[in-house]
Amino acid sequence: MPKDKYLKTFLFTLGTLLFIAGCASTPITPAYKPETTTPGIYHSVAKGQTLWRISQIYNIDLDEIARFNRISDATNIETGQLIFIPRGQKPQHIPKTAYSSEEFIWPVKGKVLSAFGQTFNNMINKGINIQPAGNTDVVASRSGKVVFYSDNLESFGKTIIIDHNDGFSTVYARNHEVFIKAGDKVQKGSLIARAGSAGRDRATYLHFEVRKKHIPQNPFFYLSH
Repeated sequence: MPKDKYLKTFLFTLGTLLFIAGCASTPITPAYKPETTTPGIYHSVAKGQTLWRISQIYNIDLDEIARFNRISDATNIETGQLIFIPRGQKPQHIPKTAYSSEEFIWPVKGKVLSAFGQTFNNMINKGINIQPAGNTDVVASRSGKVVFYSDNLESFGKTIIIDHNDGFSTVYARNHEVFIKAGDKVQKGSLIARAGSAGRDRATYLHFEVRKKHIPQNPFFYLSH
């Protein structure tokens, strides 16, 4: 190839890479722009950030943020997306670990078979159903105290409830094996069970719920994607 063609090819490739890099740093337009007179600011979603973390940063109720931005499915939130924070003000510098103890983690890694609010096995799902990707180990989503355990809770089988001592609790149902008992204190990420099946549905998956003052919440608002 002649020398000038090499140069043109190099410049074209360089220009393309610079264009892509520039696009990557540009905030994503809000999925929904609220028509409101309520004062506030826009927050750019950081990588791995959840609505729960964002609500904690601005001390604004999570449900209010979701309502203002018409967010029903947190799996659609992207890094760089702008989210309106009603009555929000630019926060002071917050250490990355400021809320690390409050973060929820996935109890098991795998495929979500049914999301919050969907009809599954003729019932409205009050959590999410996760099919393990090989490893069936179930870990505590946050630290807390086991306040309930049933060896056979109707169609949920072996069921665990952990209280996190701040108004939140998590539910882990359809377990095959359980390694804790009521009254135990558990640390976030510690092994508590292995996913299994229950009732007439013999498929292996974990039913997981996040509850705020006993009211089921959408777990996707609390789990990073």
